[in-house]
This record gives sequence, C-alpha cells and structure tokens, in this order.
Amino acid sequence: MDKNYKPITSMKEVPEQLRKLRRQYLRYQQAEIIYSISHKKLFELASDAGAIYRIDGTVLINRDIFDTYLERFHEPATGKGREEMTDEW
Repeated sequence: MDKNYKPITSMKEVPEQLRKLRRQYLRYQQAEIIYSISHKKLFELASDAGAIYRIDGTVLINRDIFDTYLERFHEPATGKGREEMTDEW
C-alpha cells in the first residue's frame, strides 16, 4: 500500500487559499446572508463605510472595506470566566 501524505506546510496554506477564493464584492442578497443583517441596516452600514459600488444598476459591496468598518463596532471581552458567570446564576 502506497502512502502519499501531504506535508504539513500545505495544510498551513489552506486558510490563505480560502482567503483568495473569498469574493471581494458581494451583492445585497449575498451580504444579507453572510452578515445576517437586514437589507435596510446593511445599506445604512455599507453607505457609512463607503463600500458601495454601483455599476449599470447593479449594486456591489466591497467586503474588505465593509469588514474593516464593522471592526469599529467590536466590543472587547469582558474578562469574565465561566466560574464567575455560574456564580451569578
């Protein structure tokens, strides 16, 4: 039995390859599913971010710009461990 194992380095390349395959521009319907945001809120946030592209009636959202904008709303961890959380119950 011939065993052909791939080297570990190729496994480390997988996340990088996935990033390359990820779409840079999304239509509204796709972005609503990916980000789980309603159409109205998505339009508001994408407009504020400056991530909207309009091409012949087609509206696209630049995912890199939108992701960077969303990071502004990230809340830091509270530092509570599981033990502290169970004590409160």
